[in-house]
Amino acid sequence: MHIPDGYLSPSTCAILYAGAAPFWYVSLRRLRRLLATRVIPLLSVFAAFSFVVMMFNLPLPGGTTGHAVGMAIASIVLGPWASILAISIALAIQALFFGDGGITALGANCFNMAVAGSLAAYAIYRGIAGSCPLTSRRRVAAAGIAGYLSINIAALLAAIEFGIQPLLFRDASGAPLYAPYPLKIAIPAMMAGHLTVAGLAEMVLTAGLVAWLGRSHPSLLRATAPGAPTSDDTNDPHAAFGWSAVRPLLVRLAVLLLLTPLGILAVGSAWGEWSPRDLAAVSAHREPPARVPPGLERLSSVWTAPFPAYAPPFLRSASFGYLLSAAFGSGLILLMAAAGDRVLSGRQRSG
Repeated sequence: MHIPDGYLSPSTCAILYAGAAPFWYVSLRRLRRLLATRVIPLLSVFAAFSFVVMMFNLPLPGGTTGHAVGMAIASIVLGPWASILAISIALAIQALFFGDGGITALGANCFNMAVAGSLAAYAIYRGIAGSCPLTSRRRVAAAGIAGYLSINIAALLAAIEFGIQPLLFRDASGAPLYAPYPLKIAIPAMMAGHLTVAGLAEMVLTAGLVAWLGRSHPSLLRATAPGAPTSDDTNDPHAAFGWSAVRPLLVRLAVLLLLTPLGILAVGSAWGEWSPRDLAAVSAHREPPARVPPGLERLSSVWTAPFPAYAPPFLRSASFGYLLSAAFGSGLILLMAAAGDRVLSGRQRSG
C-alpha cells in the first residue's frame, strides 16, 4: 500500500497532498488543545508502533506481500485526529529514510492510511461499540471489525489511484505514463491480499490489543468511549499520560522491535511497489506494459533514501540491518517526541 514515486502522476500527487492537508491542519489544531494532557508520549508510542508493525511482511496470494498498519488501534486509543498525525509521522520517516513509499506519493499514502484509515476505523468502532463497558467483548469485536474494514478501505483507495493512471495519463502512442495497470487489474490484485491475509492481521492485532488494554490499562480506551460506564481508574478521559504512564507500552514495543527480522521471511514485494527494474521483470507475467512507463521511470529517482529497503549498505547481515532500521526509525520518533515534550513542558512551567 506504500505507493512509490512514479506510480502516480504529479497532478494526482498534488491533489492528494491537498486532500490530506486540511486533515493535518485540523489534527494539529486539536493536538494543541491536548498538550496539557501530555498526549505527546502516547502519540509517539503509537507512531513508533505503526512504524514497526508495518515492517512485518506477510505472504499474500499471487506471490506478493502485505502488512498490518496499526491505524485502527491508534484511532481507538488516541482518537482519529491524533491517529492521523501518528500514522503520518510513521509514513514520512519510512519514505524519507528507507524509501518505503515515495516522497511525491507521501500525500497519497497519508490520505489512504492515516486519514481515511483512521477516520473509518474510528467511525466503525464507535458505531459498533456504542456505550458498552470498556472491558466488554463487544468492544473487542468492534475493534477487530474496525481494523479489518479500515485497512481494506485504505487498500481500495490505493487501488483506485493506481487504476486511474493509465486511463488519464498516456503518451502520444497511447501507452501509460505512470502506473500501467488499469482498474480491472489493480483492484482485484490489491484487494485479494487485503481481504484475506492483511485484513485478518489488522483485525487480530487491533482486537488483541483492545482486549489487553481493557484488562490492564482501561483508561487508555476512555478517550474514544465517552458513553461507557466509568470507574475510579477510568473516569477521566483527559488523564495525563506522561512517559512513566506509557512505560508498559514501551516495553512491548521493544519486544516487537526485536522480532522485526521475522518481517523479511516473506518472499516477494508488495503489489504495486516495484522498482522500474522489478516492474519490467513482473510484467512478463502480467498484462501490460511492454516497457517501463517513461513518467514512472523519470519520477522513480526523485528521492534516494539513505537506507533503501531497510537495508543499510554498510551491513552484510540482512536480519541485523532490518533490526537496526526498525530501531533507528522508532527511536527517531521517540527521541523527537521526547525533545518536543520537554520543550513544551518547560514552556508550561514558565507560563
